[in-house]
Amino acid sequence: MSLRDWFKRKDGAGGAGEGAPDTPEPTPTDLEHMARALELAREASAAGETPVGAVVYETESGRVLAEAANTRERERDPAGHAEFLAIRDAAAAVGDWRLSHCTLVVTLEPCPMCAGMIVNARVGRVVYGANDPKAGACESLYTITDDPRLNHRPQVIGGVMAEESAELLRGFFRSLRERNRGRKGGG
Repeated sequence: MSLRDWFKRKDGAGGAGEGAPDTPEPTPTDLEHMARALELAREASAAGETPVGAVVYETESGRVLAEAANTRERERDPAGHAEFLAIRDAAAAVGDWRLSHCTLVVTLEPCPMCAGMIVNARVGRVVYGANDPKAGACESLYTITDDPRLNHRPQVIGGVMAEESAELLRGFFRSLRERNRGRKGGG
């Protein structure tokens, strides 16, 4: 399906049922950028960071504006979340804080801080991988990106390449627990 057809379907031209606006599907461009976000997540994991990667691209053209991985541990920065950094860099790249013409692709459902930034930056679309039952703020725990009291609500597509994203996270935290057990037992 072409991006133009996808936008027509998104705007309601496709009618009810499969592909209706309330059940959006990821585009081929979303999948391509999710694969890149997963690469960034793997790099973060290798550097000792929680494996989350993010890409911001212009929705119409597919042109990447920014990409990032978590840097919270390395930078000792509570705002070092991949999507936070990618949104900030994308805004700098276009010279505007409004990113309504952009899609954010991220391997893990955004937290409340990042969901707030998504709303404030007016990001047009959010595509994420694994749900985050402990901190997810798009669908799992909170619905900040769909709160009618706020002035902007992006389209959100969750569960894209979710198993691969979740497995990266499970493996990372399993390894971290094993290392921590070794330290406690080794004395």
